[in-house]
Amino acid sequence: MKSLFAAALLSGIIILSGCSQNIQRYGSVIGVKEEMLEKYKDLHANPWPKVNQQIKECNIQNYSIYLTQFPDGKYYLFSFFEYTGDDFEADMAKMAADPTTQKWWKETDPCQFGLSNRAEGEWWKNMEEVYHLD
Repeated sequence: MKSLFAAALLSGIIILSGCSQNIQRYGSVIGVKEEMLEKYKDLHANPWPKVNQQIKECNIQNYSIYLTQFPDGKYYLFSFFEYTGDDFEADMAKMAADPTTQKWWKETDPCQFGLSNRAEGEWWKNMEEVYHLD
């Protein structure tokens, strides 16, 4: 369970500044192995419908993952999503318990590598929001 959601459960993800309608925004970053780039992109070009459904059922919306290469030559993923529920830990536990999501993570986790300066228990490194335009 090294996904963003499992890491959030284990480490208590940082809640970023919320906006109206009880929306909490989350940003995080992780490395992606160069030799696994195409597999990772292929998986996300054709996501499993049950995984997408589970994400939505866990009150996540406006979820995006971006890919970039940094000057160090390594590739990194940036994740952003909005949480609209009222019990983040319960929703993340629900997601982590889902068998289809667990299978998905077994496909995606080997493509990634955690950053050396992430908090204990994190897989995706949580980011601090420093600006938001409503």
